[in-house]
This record gives sequence, structure tokens and C-alpha cells, in this order.
Amino acid sequence: MTTRTSFGILMLCQLVWMAGCSDSASFAPAVRRELPMAILRPAPPMELPGAAMPERNVAGLVDCNNPVHWDGGTMYVFSSIGYADRGEGSDLFTLKRPSIRTHYDNEADPSIGGRWIEATFKHDSGALYGWYHNEPPNVCGPLKRLTAPRIGAVISHDNGLNWKDLGIILTAPPDSLYCETANRYFAGGNGDFSVILDRQSRYFYFLISTYNRDVAEQGVTIARMAFADRDKPVGKVFKWYKGAWGEPGLGGHVTPILPAASDWHQEKVDVFWGPSIHYNAHLDQYVILMNRAIDREWSQEGIYVTFCSDLAKPKGWATPVKVFDGRGFAPRRHDWWYPQVIGIDASNKETDKLAGRVARFFIRGKSAWEIVFLRPGEKL
Repeated sequence: MTTRTSFGILMLCQLVWMAGCSDSASFAPAVRRELPMAILRPAPPMELPGAAMPERNVAGLVDCNNPVHWDGGTMYVFSSIGYADRGEGSDLFTLKRPSIRTHYDNEADPSIGGRWIEATFKHDSGALYGWYHNEPPNVCGPLKRLTAPRIGAVISHDNGLNWKDLGIILTAPPDSLYCETANRYFAGGNGDFSVILDRQSRYFYFLISTYNRDVAEQGVTIARMAFADRDKPVGKVFKWYKGAWGEPGLGGHVTPILPAASDWHQEKVDVFWGPSIHYNAHLDQYVILMNRAIDREWSQEGIYVTFCSDLAKPKGWATPVKVFDGRGFAPRRHDWWYPQVIGIDASNKETDKLAGRVARFFIRGKSAWEIVFLRPGEKL
């Protein structure tokens, strides 16, 4: 879903988070602040190194979540456009350019399709685990050029310069494609995701966008895998469905934690997608940022945030509220995909998975904002 990103002027946007509030209540009175508050405030513009297309003399491209990890005093960040490039530096503000192309052990196989590294986890042993969004080509035949994403796992022993593919671990049900879709890109599938390890190091949780032909299985969904199964993950991921972690990752059904309001496969849609999750140490809460699409072209109505204190309780995610509406940002509403938080405290090894009270807010690898998280009753 690569498009060119255009970046506009700074804006100040603040969110008051209330259970059950509507879009129009984004600036509700402080007396109603029962849950955390997030504020965007202008900051000096910066960009991640992004991925490069040397054949077109283009660099700085971002087409998915940008996972970050630390190894000693070095921060690494991955950006993907069907393949992944790696940037590195001593902190978020000193990442070197250009980034470096990474490689898979099976990349010569043309049937696999593009792979976007969307999440990573660095183990104390030195192993780096990664998870990728994969787009197999022409799932509805060569004339329609549609895909149905799936999710795979990889491992690296050189901080992601070279990856060993561990296999596909999350797919949609085999009968869930809709090749007559109005959607510009997808006929189905599971993808556009992020991954986080819970605070007890028991499970990896996958926050996934689903594009099933059945609208009841569309939206933001969740699956998990035991930490102990990370080296042999195929068949070890289980989706949350009808109140239990009982459906297989490969072909299983889902109950969305944030269901679609209208069908992905129509001209006009209303659905959240692209969840980017982090644990916020200041709030002691998990936080998701995500997009809200409104048509077949994936035009954005806004960027939303939701909070939850316990990943094992998928019904605990609060009603999403808009944190950014795009005013002054992009002339085309396609361009502001992939919101994410990246922590800025190098002493605490903050990443896209861990942040504190103040972090950077990115859209498609570009940031002109800090995002400040406030506890209920706390002042800026």
C-alpha cells in the first residue's frame, strides 16, 4: 500500500479520554477525565531513516510500523516497503542515513511476495525475533492484482541484518477471500499488525487488522503465542474468538476487539486498522494508536487511541477516541497511515514497545510532535 507521503504544518491537538464518548467530545471538560489523557504538542520535525529504492534514487520510505530495539548502546529501527531496511544510532535522534538493506534466507523464492517487518523483540541471549506482514501475489488471479496478507516469523543473530524465516503463523480462514471486493488492495487476510510481550513475559500478543469477507470478522483483532514457543512458532499462535483463545492462528476465526462499523469490501467503509501498541510505563497501561479508514482507497477519517490495563482481557479496551484529524497535515487523506509512538528516553531503552510520559508521535516515519501521556487528574 505504498504511496508518497506529504508533510504539512505543525498542529496542536489534544485528547480527553472518556469511556463511551463520541468523536465530537474530543475536547470534553476536564471534570470528565476518568481515564488517561494524551496531548500532541509541536516539536522539531524529524524523520526515521526509512527504506530506500536505489534504482529510483529514492530514500526515506515508510510503508508500515517501524519496530525499534536496543543492543547495548545502539538503537536499531526497521522500515519496510516490501523489504526491510535497518537504521541505527546512539538514540532516536542520531539514527544514521542511509539505512542498510536486510536479507532473508529464502528471499529468492518469488512466490512468497513482499515482506514488511512490523514488530521485533530482542532476547537476552542476543537473538532478535521479528514478525512480518506478507503479501502473496495475485490471490484472485493476475488481472485483479489483489492480495490477502498473512503474518510470518523470523529470527536473526546479527540484529536483523540477516533473517531466518521461521514460517507463516497467522492466516485468515481459507474460505474468507472476497475476490469481488471494491477494496483497492486486499481481498481478505490478516496483517497490518504489531506485537508486544506482556509484562510477565508469558505471552506475545499480536494486534492484527483483519479483512475477512465476513464483516463480523473485520477490524482490529488479537491473538497470542506463549513466550516459550518463540523459536518454533508455526501452529503455536491462537486467536481470541467468542471469549476464548481457542482458534488456531493458521486459518482460525476471530472476534474483533474493535469491530468494523461497515464492510471493508464496499466503496464506503468505516473500520479501524493498523494497530501500533506500546506499554506506557507512566500510565501503567497498554496503548494502541490506529487509523480509521472511510473508503476503498483507505482514506483516513482520523487517528485514534485506546487504552487497556490487561492484555489477557481483550474486552478491556476502552472506546477509541480521535487524537489527530489530519488538519494541516496532508492534501490527500491516503498519506497519513501508520501512526506510532516511539519512546525518547535512551537511559530506559525506550522503543516503539515501551515509552514514558513524553514520547514522539510518528506518522509514516515522520514526526513533528511529542505525545504527552497524563494520568487522570495530572496536569501538563
